Amino acid sequence: MFFSTIALYWSFAYDLDRSDFPKLFTLYVALFFLSFKLIQLLKTRFWLLAGAALTFRVIFIFALPTLSQDFYRFIWDGRILANGINPYLSTPDLLMENAHFGSISQAKELVSGMGSLSASNFTNYPPVNQFIFAISGWLSEQNIFSSVVIFRLFILLADFGILLYGRKLLKSLNLPEHQIFWFILNPFVIIECFGNLHFESVMGFFIILTFYLLQKQKWIFAAFVLGISVSVKLLPLMFLPLFLKFFSSKKNPSEIIQNRGLTAPISIIIADLKSVNWTKLLGFYAVVLLTVILSFLPFYNSAFLSNFSESVGLWFQKFEFNASIYYIIRWIGFQVKGYNIIADAGKILPMITLLIILGLSVFSKNKSLKSLILSFLFTICAYFLLSTTVHPWYIVTPLLLSVFTKYRFPIVWSFMAILSYSAYANPTFQENLWLVAIEYLVVIGFLLAEIYFPKQLRFSLLS
Repeated sequence: MFFSTIALYWSFAYDLDRSDFPKLFTLYVALFFLSFKLIQLLKTRFWLLAGAALTFRVIFIFALPTLSQDFYRFIWDGRILANGINPYLSTPDLLMENAHFGSISQAKELVSGMGSLSASNFTNYPPVNQFIFAISGWLSEQNIFSSVVIFRLFILLADFGILLYGRKLLKSLNLPEHQIFWFILNPFVIIECFGNLHFESVMGFFIILTFYLLQKQKWIFAAFVLGISVSVKLLPLMFLPLFLKFFSSKKNPSEIIQNRGLTAPISIIIADLKSVNWTKLLGFYAVVLLTVILSFLPFYNSAFLSNFSESVGLWFQKFEFNASIYYIIRWIGFQVKGYNIIADAGKILPMITLLIILGLSVFSKNKSLKSLILSFLFTICAYFLLSTTVHPWYIVTPLLLSVFTKYRFPIVWSFMAILSYSAYANPTFQENLWLVAIEYLVVIGFLLAEIYFPKQLRFSLLS
């Protein structure tokens, strides 16, 4: 079984064209099944599974990413930063037209590799990501392959950190430690993060380290680490409101209600808010935001904010891929308006997400770490279900969070997300909306089953 898995990963890394979707899907299904069996059979052999996870990653070390071309942009940003050029101030297309073009090694190859869409837009990668890119630019100025290896070393360190601190966190939460392998040994994570060079696992490491530090009641260090995670990917910013009740007296709201004679639901909320340690909460927020601001400070000038916000805004109002609820809204828009309403939907859907986050912040308990992690999970899932663009590697974060909860639908999502790659089988990258519908019907169906029929859906193999 172990050697069969190695052979399949080898084929995935070195003998796969992303346009060959039948082969891609077949390899992925086989890898998912074999990984499932490995965890099932060896879940008491922690370090044996850890060794398998390392072996499967090492297979990719000599391969260029198969399913994504984003790494060309990473190398580009790193090389221009290594040449003293602020990556936030110009697009690759514009730099190619001026004198700076000559100082960037393999510039034409990098711009061609990243594609016209990336080359015509400003970078949207935060400072810690840029720092990693820059290290690659300094150490590997003229070799694309060497740059890829450097990126993989960072991701490998992050994965190893998730393994160690994830195991410690599971123990402290009285959860089975082998559950961490539903992330570490998941083919989805190995392929998307280590294989395709997406840095969600680097962000994920800092999120897990934040949880671990909070469990140890080291909230200042936890805030600093959470700030670093934001500077890897902006995504963790949405989690900040969820800490509202975490820094509280921990006293049971029912006791407060009983002591004060309060009965109305609004009174429960008020009682909860009064129990919040506002000094610690605001201090936590201050450390997080200060860390983020300081990380951006070296890149700041008058054009930075407009360029960066323009780039981030494109994901909400211009791009669409593998969406769920948005595609239904888009269809309704075509029936009613006669055109694509993404510009309007891209403004409204984030506001709905914000209301959901605020609702979870106010109405969820979130006083224990388990409850907080659960709120993180449902927040990010709500965000993705309402997003206009959901690239498959985005699912890495809910998958990681689910390891520390009783929910397994993100594991199902990590399996179903491979269907989105069917778009590459089409020369025009046209999505098969039937496959998109199947993906989300299965995922949402499994989620609802876990919520409403948990006893009937208790799979011992996933526990």
